[in-house]
Amino acid sequence: MSSGEARGGWLGRLLRVDLTTGRCRSEPLALDWAETYVGARGLAVRYLVDQADPGVDPLSPANPLIMATGPLTGTAAPTASRYVVVTKGPLTGAVTFSNSGGHFGPALKQAGYDLVIVEGAAAEPTWLLIDDDRAFLRPARHLWGKGVWETEDLLRGELGMPDATVACIGPAGERLVLFAAIINDRHRAAGRSGVGAVMGSKNLKAMVVRGSGGVGVARPREFQEACWKARRNLLQGPGSSNGLSVYGTIALVNAINEHGALPTRNYREAVFEEAEAISGETLLEQRLVANKACFACTIACGRVTALPGEAADRHLVTTHPRNWRMAAEGPEYENAWAMGADTGVGDLDAVIKANWLCNDLGMDPISFGATLAAAMELYETGRVDDAVTGMPLPFGSAEALVAMCERTAFREGFGDALAEGSRRLTERFGAPELHMGVKGQEFPAYDPRAAQGMGLGYATSNRGACHLRAFTVGPELLAEAGNRLDPAATAGKAALVKKLQDENAAVDSGGTCLFANGGITMGVLGELLAAATGVDYTSSRLREAGERTWNLERLFNQAAGFTAADDVLPKRLLEEPIPAGPAAGRVNRLSEMLPEYYALRGWSDQGEPLPETLARLGLTGVSPGVK
Repeated sequence: MSSGEARGGWLGRLLRVDLTTGRCRSEPLALDWAETYVGARGLAVRYLVDQADPGVDPLSPANPLIMATGPLTGTAAPTASRYVVVTKGPLTGAVTFSNSGGHFGPALKQAGYDLVIVEGAAAEPTWLLIDDDRAFLRPARHLWGKGVWETEDLLRGELGMPDATVACIGPAGERLVLFAAIINDRHRAAGRSGVGAVMGSKNLKAMVVRGSGGVGVARPREFQEACWKARRNLLQGPGSSNGLSVYGTIALVNAINEHGALPTRNYREAVFEEAEAISGETLLEQRLVANKACFACTIACGRVTALPGEAADRHLVTTHPRNWRMAAEGPEYENAWAMGADTGVGDLDAVIKANWLCNDLGMDPISFGATLAAAMELYETGRVDDAVTGMPLPFGSAEALVAMCERTAFREGFGDALAEGSRRLTERFGAPELHMGVKGQEFPAYDPRAAQGMGLGYATSNRGACHLRAFTVGPELLAEAGNRLDPAATAGKAALVKKLQDENAAVDSGGTCLFANGGITMGVLGELLAAATGVDYTSSRLREAGERTWNLERLFNQAAGFTAADDVLPKRLLEEPIPAGPAAGRVNRLSEMLPEYYALRGWSDQGEPLPETLARLGLTGVSPGVK
C-alpha cells in the first residue's frame, strides 16, 4: 500500500494505540485505501478486514476498536462533524459501524489524525490523551464507575483544558452491557451494536482530544463554492424550518403513527394511541429549551430539554445526583419511540428521564427500549413474573422504564438479563420469537409491514437491523403524495434498497451527516470531496465506493459465519398482519424482494458476492483476517 504526507482532506496519519504494552505511535495512512474507500466508514472497514480475525471474540483484546474521520470532517462543509467507530460488535457478532457527530471528530482531525486504532487491553482502567501530535495513556481508576457527564467534567478540570473534547463510556460500557455506547460531547453517541462494551473490555474509559491544527483542502475556491451550494440547498430542503430545525427528528412520531407504521408494544401493533403525548409537537410546547447543533451544522436538530419544578422530582429511582438533573438533551425520534410506543409508555417526562439516563450511563436507547419491550411481553404472557423481574413489568409502566434503565446499565437484578439484549433475553426465557430484530440487533422505529422496503433494508443490513443503511421510509411514507412510492408494493424496492445502501455508505465515508442528504446530494458530495481532496469523485465513483464498502462488510460477515439464513425477519412480521390502522392486514413480503436484491448486488442465490462482482470492485484476493 502507498502512504504519504497530508493531502487535501486527508491528513495522512493514523494513531495506533496498544493498550497491552502502553505504546502509542503515529503511522502513515494508507492513502491508496483512502482514495479507494474515501475515508471514515469505508476506510476503517478496510483496516478492520486487514487486521482482525472475523472469528474473534468481540470482547477479547484481539478485537480492534477503530475511530475514523472522513476527508470532510472538520472542514467548513455543512454538517462535517461525523466520525465513526468500527469493530466487531458484541451484540451481533457482525461487523459494526457506529456514527456520531458533535465536536470529537473535528478535534481528532485538528490534532492531526485521520484514524485511531486501539488494540489490546489495559491491565487497569486507562484513559487516552491526544494533544496535537502527543499521545499518552493515563490511569483512570478514579474515573471508573462514574457517568459520562461527570467523567467529562473531571477530565477537563484535571487537565485544565476546557476546550478539550471527550469520548468516553459510562457504567454500561464498564459492565459490558452488549448495547453500551461511546458518548462524546455529553450527548452525542456512537450508539449501536455495543461499541461501548468493546471499549470497556479494553479497560479504556475515555479518549480526550485537543487539536490546534487545521484541515486543508486541495482546491480552496472550488471548495468554498461547493460549501455555499450545499448550504443553499439545505435551507430549501428537509432540514429547513419546516422540519428538523423546528421539531428535530422527534417530529416523526406523529407522522409515522398517522401512516400506521409506528411499532407499538414490541411490534404487536403499529398505531400508538398515546403518540401525541410523546410527539415532537408536545415536546416543543412543554419541554424544549433550545435547539443544539453539531460542528458546522446549519440544521441544529438536537433538542435541549428541561424537566421543571415537580417534573424533575418524578421517577426518581435512586438518590444519585444524576436523577435530580433538570435539563439535558433529547430525546430524538428513535429514542422516544423505543422508550415510548414500543414499551407502551405515553409519559413524556419518563421518556425524557430515561433518555438522559441512557446518555449519562452510556447505553443505546434503541436497543434498551426494544429489549425492555420484549421483557414486557415476556411478563404479560407469563414467562417471567415479579419474582424474576423484581417489580411489575407491564406495558405502559413509566416506573419500570426508568428503573430498568438504571438497573440494566449496572447489571443489577433483572437488569443483568436485559443487558444481554433482546435476542439472548428471549432465548433464555424460551420465547425467541419475541426478539424483534435482525442478526441480534433490535429494530428501530418503522414497521416493515407498513413499508415493504424497510423490511428488505433491515434483513440485509450488515450490522443488524438498522434504518440508516437504507431509509426507504422517505420515499415510501414521507415524500409528497405525487412522488411517494406505494409502501405496500414490493416492485422496485430491491433496486431502491441497494441504491440507498451504496449511497449512504459513501456519505458515511465522507464525513457529513445523513440528515443533510436533502441538500448534499451525491452530485454535491462529489463536488465537495473533489475540491477537498483533489480526487475526481463523481456521483458514479462515490456510489461504487459505497458498493465496495458494502461488499467488503459482507465478506467480513461471511468469514464470521453469517449466511443468507441471517437475512431474515421475525415470523411476527412475515406472518402476523398489522391488526389495525392505515396499514392493517399487511405482512412483510421479504421473499418477493430478496432474490432480486441478491441478483442486483451481483451475488449468488445464497447471498455470496460472485467472483466477477469482486473483480469489478477491486476486491479479488481481499480476504478478511490477520495478515
